[in-house]
Amino acid sequence: MTDTKDLRQEAAAPEIETLDCSGLLCPLPVYQAALVLNRLAAGERLRLITTDPGALLDVPAMARQRGDTLLSVVEEQGRQIFELEKGSST
Repeated sequence: MTDTKDLRQEAAAPEIETLDCSGLLCPLPVYQAALVLNRLAAGERLRLITTDPGALLDVPAMARQRGDTLLSVVEEQGRQIFELEKGSST
């Protein structure tokens, strides 16, 4: 038997698009992330993977300037993984 509660939770979970910019240096990760965010609808999410340490400053600044929300930043194994949610004003 399928649990109706589980189906509702799955339906409510937002889709997350992933953009892997490993190996790219500033400004390319931010530029490419902005291109993807431009085509997402408000509330949709982007997971951005970078290896450029400068992205730790650049991506949060981009999100603020665009009106997007930076949900999380994880550093692991020389990578930075950002999760962003597209704002309604961009």
